[in-house]
Amino acid sequence: MTLVTEELKARAEVYYGDQVCREKFAMLLAEIGLPDGLLTIQDIEECGYVKDIGFVWLKLQKKEEYRFDNILVCYDSIITAYVEPNKIKNLTGVKARDFLIWFTLSEIYVKGPPDGSVITFKSLVGLSMSFPVSLFTAGKEAMEEPKEEKPWRIIKL
Repeated sequence: MTLVTEELKARAEVYYGDQVCREKFAMLLAEIGLPDGLLTIQDIEECGYVKDIGFVWLKLQKKEEYRFDNILVCYDSIITAYVEPNKIKNLTGVKARDFLIWFTLSEIYVKGPPDGSVITFKSLVGLSMSFPVSLFTAGKEAMEEPKEEKPWRIIKL
């Protein structure tokens, strides 16, 4: 896990408070081409962005869980990542459980044309799950609609 050091904080835009952090992080997601519906977290104490290296972090009041269809997502109290256009990489502090197995997520990216884009969540163990980007832009209600297919699939590294 990349630690949020004082050196990184000195180089970063840092914000405090849930509302401000949610707004700033949603703007960052839009800026890099990811849907703001990815931000399901609440009670954010601090967020920061080191623009020259693309490093971001979120500090939560406590660990948090969010259910997305049959997948349970667990957010640690500190989440870190590096962002670039259409991608979050080196993600730490986020795990997903499908049935009884927990997977640590390491990457989120969008591919495809704007009207038919797919968002993919990749784990450290070589599994990924993909969804239409529209599920993350239409609001929470759309994200909770049942899916027909099981989203996990094995990918070769």
